[in-house]
Amino acid sequence: MITKRKPRHPGELIKRQYLEPLNMTITELAEILNVSRKTVSEIVNEQASVTPNMALRLARAFQTTPELWLNLQQKYDVWCAANESEAWKEISPINLQTC
Repeated sequence: MITKRKPRHPGELIKRQYLEPLNMTITELAEILNVSRKTVSEIVNEQASVTPNMALRLARAFQTTPELWLNLQQKYDVWCAANESEAWKEISPINLQTC
């Protein structure tokens, strides 16, 4: 089921739950994650997705699970896809019952 309210992008969670309370910069987080500042900036500014590799890095750094980050990203992506186009609603369900 697609909710009406847009889910949070994982980047927003990183910013609000980690960077701001810890007074950490994007550059500092990038160094901890061993990735470029641009990579972290794009995620935090909701311009890029959390990949499985990044999910592993975030999970390690923030003592969470990779699944947390991937689930957040998936919910965000599915909501966006469902709301960017209505073409998918024109698909007719396949009758899977056998006679």
